[in-house]
Amino acid sequence: QVYLVETGGGLVQAGGSLRLSCATSAQIFNSYAMGWFRQAPGKEREFVAAISWNGGLTYYADSVKGRVTISRDNDKTTVYLQMNRLKPEDTAVYYCAAGYQGSFYLERLNAYDYWGQGTQVTVSS
Repeated sequence: QVYLVETGGGLVQAGGSLRLSCATSAQIFNSYAMGWFRQAPGKEREFVAAISWNGGLTYYADSVKGRVTISRDNDKTTVYLQMNRLKPEDTAVYYCAAGYQGSFYLERLNAYDYWGQGTQVTVSS
């Protein structure tokens, strides 16, 4: 059974930090690229960051580059999204996604096979 469980969302003031976690099974973790997307009210889901299935490549949206880091923990089969210097425009539901043996075009929604339920991030001004 496939699962992607996001945790770590919450309310934070502008300029603060949050670390989102996405826990999954070893079956998924060892063979899938992992990505983070977000969706604000009334807007389309957009790419935030991704890491290739073997961890060798990372990608970031221009809007978060320099403030966000994606990483994989092999022992915990968990992917993290460290977000610093948060802005009110970062407010959204953040989704974790998994794409089979993905390495390229990971900014695309259709690169992913499985999605988590999402975690809310709210940044107050």
